Amino acid sequence: MGFRLTGIKKALLAANRASSKAVDVPKGYLAVYVGEKLKRCVIPISYLNQPSFQDLLSQAEEEFGYDHPMGGLMIPCSEDVFQHMTSHLNRL
Repeated sequence: MGFRLTGIKKALLAANRASSKAVDVPKGYLAVYVGEKLKRCVIPISYLNQPSFQDLLSQAEEEFGYDHPMGGLMIPCSEDVFQHMTSHLNRL
């Protein structure tokens, strides 16, 4: 017995197309929600490799777990702190 990967692959592709149209996130980027008002920010996925951003991801996991009601990753810091960090990461 084996899995029918073609059916699963088609379902995943359809879901990805539908979700990408709904949120307008370009390829190579990730939508996150930041601050008390949950401002939506689109960031490059290259940030995921940066130690400072990985610290934020660990805090997000501790505070929110993996179930995000907004459908995206929520980052537990203020918008100002997030903007400062991302501007630093953009210079790297």
